Amino acid sequence: MARFAGKVFLISGGARGLGAAQARQLVAQGAKVVVGDLLEDAGQALAAELGPAAVFQRLDVTEATQWRAAVEAAERLGPLNGLVNNAGIFLPAPILEVDTAMFERHWRVNELGTFLGMQAVVPAFVRTGGGSIVNISSSAGIRGVPNAIHYSANKFAVRGMTKAAAIELADRNIRVNSVHPGMVDTDLLKIRPAELNLAFAQTQPIKRLATPDEIAGPVLFLLSDESRYMTGAEVAVDGGRTL
Repeated sequence: MARFAGKVFLISGGARGLGAAQARQLVAQGAKVVVGDLLEDAGQALAAELGPAAVFQRLDVTEATQWRAAVEAAERLGPLNGLVNNAGIFLPAPILEVDTAMFERHWRVNELGTFLGMQAVVPAFVRTGGGSIVNISSSAGIRGVPNAIHYSANKFAVRGMTKAAAIELADRNIRVNSVHPGMVDTDLLKIRPAELNLAFAQTQPIKRLATPDEIAGPVLFLLSDESRYMTGAEVAVDGGRTL
């Protein structure tokens, strides 16, 4: 039997990059997936690629009403079993160039969006009898990163919210864990020159960028029953960057 046969998962920021890799692996292992994203063309194309086991749902993670609609879309596929809070933005800038608007934009997507996602799925998980939440933080949520004070603030907050929610929700059979990727070869890093990303990679033990599939594997483990005794954990998948 497939690892996730009959199970339903919701992925924010699911249209490309890390989210798309997670969706592909989940469907390949028998799951049904709601791809939530603002990128409608990419999201619809991915859902079409994955077939009847996947649907696209427009999702602005900063809007509670859209989260509720995404949960309803997932429950039309069956009882909801898991959420990946994957949506995020990364616009690096020196501290003196980070204005209020930039700081607030990162906060709304990376931090508020994660909170609203967790809040939205709890009633559905209670109806299901439990569930697993995986919050995608970052290696920047474990150690400070220059020229990213606003992003680091959000990712440290995701780490803290994960632990708080894990304690609060454990008696409802809801597990909450965080994954902390390092540098991954996705569109998110294209904000910086490729040679700069490669130079950063040379400073870590595994001297290359990760692929999206290398992050998806640990995410699926945390969604699965194989990790049923794990909650509040922070899993670094970063090539040793935070050692």
